[in-house]
Amino acid sequence: METTNQTILQPTKSKERINSLDVIRGVALLGILLMNINGMGLPYAYMDPTISGGAEGLNLKAWIMTNMLFEGTMRGLFTLLFGAGVILLTSRLERSGAGIKTADIYYRRLLWLLIFGIINAYVFLWHGDILFHYAVFGLMLFPFRNTPSKKLIIGGLVLVSLGVVWTYSEYRDTLKVKKEGLEATALKKANDSLTSKQTAALGKWEKLSTKMPQEKIDDQVAEMRNPSYWSIFSYKAKHYSERQGWFLYRFDLWDVFSYMLLGMAFFNLRIFHGEKSFKYYGFMAIIGYGIGLSVNYYETSQLIKSSFDPIVTSKTFITYDLGRLFTTLGHVGFIMLFIKSGILGFLQKSLAAVGRMALTNYLVHSIIVAFIFLGFGFSLYGQLERHQLYYIVFAIWIAQLIYSPIWLKYFRYGPFEWLWRSLTYKQKQPFRIEAKQPLTVKATES
Repeated sequence: METTNQTILQPTKSKERINSLDVIRGVALLGILLMNINGMGLPYAYMDPTISGGAEGLNLKAWIMTNMLFEGTMRGLFTLLFGAGVILLTSRLERSGAGIKTADIYYRRLLWLLIFGIINAYVFLWHGDILFHYAVFGLMLFPFRNTPSKKLIIGGLVLVSLGVVWTYSEYRDTLKVKKEGLEATALKKANDSLTSKQTAALGKWEKLSTKMPQEKIDDQVAEMRNPSYWSIFSYKAKHYSERQGWFLYRFDLWDVFSYMLLGMAFFNLRIFHGEKSFKYYGFMAIIGYGIGLSVNYYETSQLIKSSFDPIVTSKTFITYDLGRLFTTLGHVGFIMLFIKSGILGFLQKSLAAVGRMALTNYLVHSIIVAFIFLGFGFSLYGQLERHQLYYIVFAIWIAQLIYSPIWLKYFRYGPFEWLWRSLTYKQKQPFRIEAKQPLTVKATES
């Protein structure tokens, strides 16, 4: 019986992998770095390029391109695939007769992912880590593994809609702050005395409407360029606690959990398997990009016209989830067309290898970029323009597209994937790919 259990409780084998999932995961993994690099290398410039990194010429064009095509959508792809992976893992184990051990493996896998997320945030010093968030919401997914696809889609869309409603309520609050702030400003100019409530309203409006002080920007740059690892750790720890606390439940319930449910449905509907027609994926791409990019263009143009006015910024967040969802669906359709076409086979193989090593490659992003930007490394934080950040991104892309397939010629998994699987299954997994022994033919005696 022990032998049977050990046979059942094994990670997914190479021949059981779905290539299209690996390719999409590879695209998403590389695409995420396009957005993360802004938070990794520039102060307060992720959403507002006027704060740092440059907002003219190539810098503005770079911001427009990434904001239109990639903001939130690469994370969306990654999250859809996480949901798909839940079905892939649990269904494989249940078909193998793992029974209750399916839950044991599933939850142990996520608890170790949570620890990897903590390491990424607190050791590798990436305050934008998503592994912790995936682990937390992944813990809630197991009961939904057998839920019909229609209900999963409805649940995902309801969560997205609730996020829109919440964002709209925050926009209304912002308008209220503006109204009360302007009233208090008028009273102050008329030399009328202000009540404590009016004084508070004035303070809120001044904080909201005033551009970020250069002193605050300079302070963050100085903290990040401090040569002391522990000093940077102490400074960033405050941000980690916020992201792993209230931020998790304010934003990620709508942002992450919703897409996980949709990803589970898409896997059940075999959208990720490449089994749909070219027409199906083409329609998906056209509708997705048609609606998504139109919404994104509207938001982007409004932000630029208003010089990133805080009220306009708050207003664009209302339609953010709509644009993000449809653009993400457009990406799925486009990538599936690319896969089904069979063109650039060498690139598809490299992307699949990057996707198979997604955990390792994601953590490598954090490690490399920390040494490039933080003070204990090359200390380039806040020193490059926005468009220059992408030279670093492209260099990392090329490196990972080259070394990932080479690594997988000799090893079954990436190093962190191997560690994760070994911890999940509580036994050391085979790592190296054993060379096949040549066949020997004995000479026949004459």
